[in-house]
Amino acid sequence: MEFSPNIVGFACQWCTYAGADLAGNLRCKYPPTVKLIKVPCSGRVEPEYVLDALSKGADGVFIGGCHFGDCHYKEGNYKTDRRMQLISKLIQEFGFEKERFRWEWISGAEGKKFAEVMTEYTEQLKKLGPNPVKEGK
Repeated sequence: MEFSPNIVGFACQWCTYAGADLAGNLRCKYPPTVKLIKVPCSGRVEPEYVLDALSKGADGVFIGGCHFGDCHYKEGNYKTDRRMQLISKLIQEFGFEKERFRWEWISGAEGKKFAEVMTEYTEQLKKLGPNPVKEGK
């Protein structure tokens, strides 16, 4: 049986979540590996949410936000960018591979990009294998 990663995704309601909706409306194909959580802004995603998901066995965590200059809350995605760089380092300190975490800027008009990113991230995680926490290692 082929490994299918479990990805927890946090998506800005104004951009990335709308992009995911568009991907569905356009019938863009991508693996059903991501479970999206709609957030008001990617800047509202706390580092502990990412660490909590990984420590509970998620194979990957994805955060999607608006492109710079397009944030509904003006500077939320700048806050996100600073946080994500910190989280990227933090998860390695906790023993997780940096590839288990990804963030992207995807607008509401980029349904195809959303599908491409989810497909690419799923393939990347398949190569990495299951989260060791899930296996009880």
